[in-house]
Amino acid sequence: MALATHCKVQPRSVFARKNYFYPDLPKGYQISQYEDPLATGGWLEIQPEGAEAPRRIGITRIHMEEDAGKSIHDGGGDTRIDLNRAGVPLIEIVSEPDLRSAEEAGAYLRALHAILRYVGASDGDLEKGHFRCDANVSLRRPGAPLGTRTELKNLNSFRAVEGALRAEIRRQRGLLEGGGRIQQATLRFDLESERITVMRVKENADDYRYFPDPDLVALVVDEARIAKVKAALPELPEARRARFAAEYGLPEYEARLLVASRPLAAFFEAAARAHGTPKTIANWVLRDVLSALKEGGLEIEAAQLAPGGLAALARLVDEGGVTPGSARALLPELLARGGDPVALVRERGLEAVSDAGALGPVVAAVLAEQPAAVASFRGGDEKALHFLMGQVMRKTKGKADARRVRELLLAQLGSS
Repeated sequence: MALATHCKVQPRSVFARKNYFYPDLPKGYQISQYEDPLATGGWLEIQPEGAEAPRRIGITRIHMEEDAGKSIHDGGGDTRIDLNRAGVPLIEIVSEPDLRSAEEAGAYLRALHAILRYVGASDGDLEKGHFRCDANVSLRRPGAPLGTRTELKNLNSFRAVEGALRAEIRRQRGLLEGGGRIQQATLRFDLESERITVMRVKENADDYRYFPDPDLVALVVDEARIAKVKAALPELPEARRARFAAEYGLPEYEARLLVASRPLAAFFEAAARAHGTPKTIANWVLRDVLSALKEGGLEIEAAQLAPGGLAALARLVDEGGVTPGSARALLPELLARGGDPVALVRERGLEAVSDAGALGPVVAAVLAEQPAAVASFRGGDEKALHFLMGQVMRKTKGKADARRVRELLLAQLGSS
């Protein structure tokens, strides 16, 4: 993770004891790193939606430490402690005070989350607490130094982070504009009520009485290991986004969505190469595949449809072998169970009907049944044509080729 965020990996880092008393830390100290962390001086570029240009956010350090327990507040004043995760190793990523809004913080965390998953440092499951955020907030007037900061603890969703920051900015602004002062404190945010409460008055680093852990040796990482890890890094999200935009001619927004996860980007690229028209496959993935996955509660990693299968399905639609509606209706089953789209279309009798001999009588029947729509079209209402096409599609159970239906409708409307 350090190399992926342009940090310098230190050849020697030291574990320290961070001493504090709190119910989720029964042994009274936490193993962490302080003066000599694993990595320092990195950065990450972000571009929130609507921003004209990317911004570089500094990363102060990445260090290793052990997790504490989990405090569970029931809302009635009682707190329970879950110690199952206490002692589990984690990495803490500390950013510079470069973020200027809740939106920038959300963009930064999403970028970090994507990189963590790309390099395999974490699966980043927010619901399981594998990716959490402590957010510091301090306000200042333009040109003035940063004010007293507060810390919002254990925010475990992007929505929670953005909501907590907006609420804390409002609270601090109200205090300062009313002549009050900000007290350094650790805070808790309730997403449903949007309430902020004080957990404890914030300690400074001196209060933790850091000192090197006498039971742990220094961590030494040699240059050969750093070079080996660097060589094994995958193509990272920003580089992949830029390549997708340049190589496949995709709009910036679509490229960014496709690289949001490494498996999704790989699926798209393999399907695009099998099909030959990346823009067509991008449309299928972003519009239809993601929608079907969401409805089925699946991740792309668990999908049984091979990239070549999606390419084959898209090609069937391109060639008029099946209608877009019928193809989309098959997607949930293909994603959940796999199979050959061409064989499945044939087995279900979903081949598109484009033969004039078969469609002509259906078109004639619709025109006879819908005299009002025929009159509207002849009066200049283009929407009436779409209505008539829909009626033909309904009678053919969605199997009629839409282009052929349009041609036949226009021919019969013009000749009658």
